[in-house]
Parts: sequence; structure tokens; C-alpha cells
Amino acid sequence: MDDQRSRADEFRRLHVAGDPLVLFNAWDAGSARAIAAAGAPAIATGSWSVAAAHGYPDGEALPLELAIGNLERIVRAVELPVTIDLESGYGTRPAAVAESIARAIKAGAVGCNLEDSVTGGDSLYSTQEQSARIRAARAAADRMSIPFFINARTDVFLHADATRHDAVLVDAALQRTAAYAAAGAGGLFVPGLTDADLIGKLCTASPLPVNVMVLPALPPRVVLARLGVARISHGPGPYRAAMRFLEDAAREAFAASAR
Repeated sequence: MDDQRSRADEFRRLHVAGDPLVLFNAWDAGSARAIAAAGAPAIATGSWSVAAAHGYPDGEALPLELAIGNLERIVRAVELPVTIDLESGYGTRPAAVAESIARAIKAGAVGCNLEDSVTGGDSLYSTQEQSARIRAARAAADRMSIPFFINARTDVFLHADATRHDAVLVDAALQRTAAYAAAGAGGLFVPGLTDADLIGKLCTASPLPVNVMVLPALPPRVVLARLGVARISHGPGPYRAAMRFLEDAAREAFAASAR
């Protein structure tokens, strides 16, 4: 536990506005080792990639037991802080979320993503509901004496077309952020947001370090650093690239054997 606490403290310190932590998301122990060998300061799983690697769609279709078992193997494989994408916490009620957090901590995680999308639907939990879920997660971590990093993901931008991203939506995200911070979140994750001006407004006003996700329209790291971003996640991109390489290499091998 002492080692896990040290890694949790280290992971929190890596979130610096203006010097963003880059997370090249892993999906299993092998990919985590490869990313660690490349010089990663920490390992993060991505739910889409982990689910796909196990033959499941995203959206908590992957059983929690498999997600936790995968996490355990990753923690054993690397000597780095490991954070897990727990999607919506594998449970509607705060008590269920707390249990998921406790299981992740027992498996060695030092942080998680916890989103405010309702699993299996197109809606978000209300700010009050999600805050209660985050408070339960924080209490579970506190009971285990781990300074667990709860990366509160809000999907207000994912639920709106990019052409509708504006200052009003940023204000809506900031209202949620204030409540999530008060509930015990350590970071704010805003996948889907790529507009530089809006990212800058969010980073300036957010009480939590801001995490963005790599998408084709996202500005480069040097710009994101200038805007005050603290964390950049690559999401499903690494898995998709690896699978494209594997498919292309296999197709080439099959073609060569047929000649």
C-alpha cells in the first residue's frame, strides 16, 4: 500500500497546467509494457480499447471482473502509476460506484476516469446525481487511505455537435466542474472539445486540471500547453493504429504466401 500511495502522489503531481501529461492509452499488459518502454511517466487504460481487445463493445459491456483482471495484469507488468477508465462506474447508485472504486484500488490503480453519461442511454446524470457518485468514490478511496485521482469526465461536449460548442456550453461544463471538485474529483476530462478558444476559456476558469482527448481537430501539444491543458489522452487511437498495422501486415503475409 505504501508503494501504491507513492505512485498515487506521483500521478497527481504529473498534472500540471501548461505542461500536460501525455497518456498513450494501453489496453493490456503487453501494450502497457511497450508504452512504458517508450518513456511513459504513467499508464492509462481506455475503456473502448480494453473492451475491443476482449471482444466487447464499449459502454460497460465488458464485465467488471474482466476489466479488473486486466488492470491487475497491467499493474504487475509495469512499475508506473496506473489509472483505469471505469466509464460510468459500473453502477447507477453511489454505493455501486464506491464498490467499483474499491475493487480498482485493491487491484493497484491510483486513479480512474468516471464519466457523467448514463450507461446505455443518451443522457447525462444530473449534476447532483453525479456529484453524489463522485463523493461515494472519494469516500471509498479515503477509507483505503489512497490519494486516488478521480478524473471527472463530463460528456456535455460529446453530446453536442462540434458546431454547437460555444461559451454557453463551456459555462455548463464549468457549473458541473465546480460541483465535481467539491465532491472530491481531482481532474476534469472533456472529450470532444477541440476548439482552442473554448479550451483556453475552460482551463482559465476550471478549479480542476483539464484533460482533453486527441481527435483530428485537436490543436498540437505546444498550443494546448499554452492554453493551460494539464493532461492529453490518446483514447482509442493507439489501439486502432495497432490493429490497422496488424491487419495490413497479415494481409501482406497472406498475399505473399499466395504468390
